Amino acid sequence: MPYSMEGLPQQVTIYEVGPRDGLQNESSVIPVEVKAAFIDRLADAGHKVIEATSFVHPKWVPQLADAGELLTRLHRRPGVRYPVLVPNLRGLDRALELDVEEIAIFASATETFAAKNLNRSLESQFDMFEPVVAKALDNGVNVRAYVSMCFGDPWEGPTPIPQVVAVGERLLGLGCYQLSLGDTIGVGTPGHVTALIRAFRTPERLAVHFHDTYGQALGNTLAALKAGVTTVDASTGGIGGCPYAESATGNLATEDLVWMLRGLGIETGLDLGKLVSTSTWLAELLGRPSPSRVVQALSKG
Repeated sequence: MPYSMEGLPQQVTIYEVGPRDGLQNESSVIPVEVKAAFIDRLADAGHKVIEATSFVHPKWVPQLADAGELLTRLHRRPGVRYPVLVPNLRGLDRALELDVEEIAIFASATETFAAKNLNRSLESQFDMFEPVVAKALDNGVNVRAYVSMCFGDPWEGPTPIPQVVAVGERLLGLGCYQLSLGDTIGVGTPGHVTALIRAFRTPERLAVHFHDTYGQALGNTLAALKAGVTTVDASTGGIGGCPYAESATGNLATEDLVWMLRGLGIETGLDLGKLVSTSTWLAELLGRPSPSRVVQALSKG
């Protein structure tokens, strides 16, 4: 029986990142047919938005080198969105050739991570993003923006809130429809989450992306929902991390998130049983148990 709390939304959109943000961090390459089956299982479980892959150079993320082939294999279901991450104009051109309808770009809130992940400075990263967003919008493609290291950076320490807001507002100003605030190394806490979201002028255009390094992901999500956010990124089974930040552990598990939201009476449209079944199937293929507590509990009956 659900028990609701004041100040929470009635419905939450879960932006599933497992096929991209989850699988990109695997040590071995997953066969493309497995990725296609994974995405189809996620759609069957009720997901309406599934980030399918990334058009990044294979040298940097070899696990996603099959992006083009994967999109041609997808059984695209009506009403389901399949966005892809693109790092630059070349990646966008590849996506446009395959009739992608939505993309995401990946920015940094800190100087050091911008240099390590993008080979750019905090300021010059916008020189790369501006033409990508403009061309995508000109072609009728919606653009979402991620900002990483929003709460802390392993090289610079805590990230100042005004610095995150400045980066985020510029991305929204380019025409991105949504901004996902990433706790890349999982150091955020609920009070920090609340303060950051309140610092933005349009919290309704924000999403959150938490890693569970210190066990704070669900608590941080609840704080974000109370602050007005209604889109939460999550990864089925809790797989994934960040290949450019060694201290970044797994993403918030979709199943753990659904369990909490269901207990609060918040609608997600997802079938928890099918999600657990999918994570169990994937864990067997990856050769290790799912880190999701809900998957561990329910898969044991």
